[in-house]
Amino acid sequence: CFSVECERPAPLPASERVVGVDVGLSSFATLSTGEHIANPRFFRQDEQALAKAQRRLAKAEKGTSERRQRRQVVAHVHERIRHRRSNFAHHVSRQLVSTYQIIAFEDLNILNMLKNHCLAKSIADAAWSQLVQYTTYKAENAGRVVVLVDPRQTSQRCSRCGIMVPKTLSEREHRCLSCGLILDRDHNAAINILRRGLASVGFDP
Repeated sequence: CFSVECERPAPLPASERVVGVDVGLSSFATLSTGEHIANPRFFRQDEQALAKAQRRLAKAEKGTSERRQRRQVVAHVHERIRHRRSNFAHHVSRQLVSTYQIIAFEDLNILNMLKNHCLAKSIADAAWSQLVQYTTYKAENAGRVVVLVDPRQTSQRCSRCGIMVPKTLSEREHRCLSCGLILDRDHNAAINILRRGLASVGFDP
């Protein structure tokens, strides 16, 4: 065990740009600027290879060197998925911190969301909490601000006039009958997230 002394990295130059981030499954994230970040679905990409490796492991006789080798193959597939997911989260978080002064996320309860058995695998694969964690510690070193806001009704409330526009999960477009705003559902939510984030740190939305 040893300790080292590291110089604190210099903060980035201040930026006037701010952003709200709405995470999801159809897109990994949608920014309040309207930009969509595609969901790479790393587990889904390797799901067949993992299933094949697990079937071969199940057929190997217990206590043999062949079974130990096949267990290592399964572990390697899991490790590859984990590293790809982590690298992606580092890449996206670095882009956010480099570009924006204030970054607002929803304060999601991921454990409760994983109780939905229809979506649990996709939610776990997306690893939204990893993005928030990486963005937060990078922001601290760069002199940026990350805020977590209440996620309730961010998708249902109109980002222009503020009235409630109820939608089912299958409805991907926001259509406000009051002010006429037509917008992608996630883009509308990201704008609401940004507005709440700015309000929480004392900025006038």
